[in-house]
Amino acid sequence: QLQLVESGGGLVQPGGSLRLSCTGAGVLLDRHVVGWFRQAPGKEREAVSCLGTSGGRTNFADSVKGRFTLSRDNAKNTGYLQMDMLQPDDTAVYYCARGSTFCDTSVPVRQIRYDRWGRGSQVAVSS
Repeated sequence: QLQLVESGGGLVQPGGSLRLSCTGAGVLLDRHVVGWFRQAPGKEREAVSCLGTSGGRTNFADSVKGRFTLSRDNAKNTGYLQMDMLQPDDTAVYYCARGSTFCDTSVPVRQIRYDRWGRGSQVAVSS
């Protein structure tokens, strides 16, 4: 089945870190934007960040700016979301998506066209 697969979620204490991976299973990420979204219980899906095709351009939601970083390894067909200084409000299911336009601070992450999605990885931040 052609899809994206997230991994690396789990339970972490406030102030801790996690790194999520997004790997294409039969889906190429090379030359595509990698977007990240999250959805907390009872809330709408929130656009978190995006990473451009070469790894140079990024865009972050204000809620995660300065705490989350992005990277990618096209040889491994994988994108990464490094999450530091995690807080309870970061608790959510995190999804990655493959975008077909471009990532830039002038374009809201949500407005990028995404054509493949992962099934999500649970992140829980609690003491």
